[in-house]
Amino acid sequence: MESVIDRMRVAPGDRVRLGSIATDDTFGWEKKAALRDLEKIKARLDLLQHRMFAEDRRSVLLVLQAMDAAGKDGTIRSILSGLNPAGVSVAPFGVPGGPEAEHDYLWRVHAQAPSKGRIVVFNRSHYEDVLVVRVKALAPKRVWARRYEHIREFEDLLSDEGTTVVKCFLHVSKEVQRERLQERIDDPEKRWKFRHGDLDDRALWPAYTRAYAEALSLTSTPHAPWYVVPADRNWVRNVAVARILLHHLERLDPQLPDPEEGIEGLVVE
Repeated sequence: MESVIDRMRVAPGDRVRLGSIATDDTFGWEKKAALRDLEKIKARLDLLQHRMFAEDRRSVLLVLQAMDAAGKDGTIRSILSGLNPAGVSVAPFGVPGGPEAEHDYLWRVHAQAPSKGRIVVFNRSHYEDVLVVRVKALAPKRVWARRYEHIREFEDLLSDEGTTVVKCFLHVSKEVQRERLQERIDDPEKRWKFRHGDLDDRALWPAYTRAYAEALSLTSTPHAPWYVVPADRNWVRNVAVARILLHHLERLDPQLPDPEEGIEGLVVE
């Protein structure tokens, strides 16, 4: 029987049609039960992250990409709160500047990849260079079109060196985005999040949809899969991403290292 995680995963070679994927799917979950389950998942994530940190051999990279107002920040707060900050960090990627702009586009990204034992979350990522760059024509097609292969090979490298790469596209509808952007304008506590450029990007919705669909289709691989997560309901989005992350950590099954000999039975005076 197909699992919820299988339903969200983009199989290698699949041609993604975002218009045919529901943004408001609940997978049959009931909200209160799902939120209770989320707390159990977070406790399990904390335990597995602790073991991975102690094991100090492998790492996890969680990539979050989405249209504006899909909830990347909210997802991060929801699923990572309570985890040991010594082993978890978030790397946000804005417009490259300074030394970043003087190097190839993957230079700054590789520098933020997780070291052994750690989980790193990319809030936006190297995929901006086949999304924003493409949609806003910041580089010619001959430049951004070859980057899909670069990205696959970069993620191959990370995987070969012990990093599990997990990528989630938070799939929000245009109507829900409108509601959330309006809420940012109307709520003084959220107004700081809004920028006029959000409306410019919203006007480019069809172009962004095409760019995301192609990126998901061309870069979902067995070692670095994409998951399309319904994001119209915050609680579904949060539970779904937490389940995906837990799935991959449980597959890693990190183990605590053996203690030094002679510790058992030792009494500290």
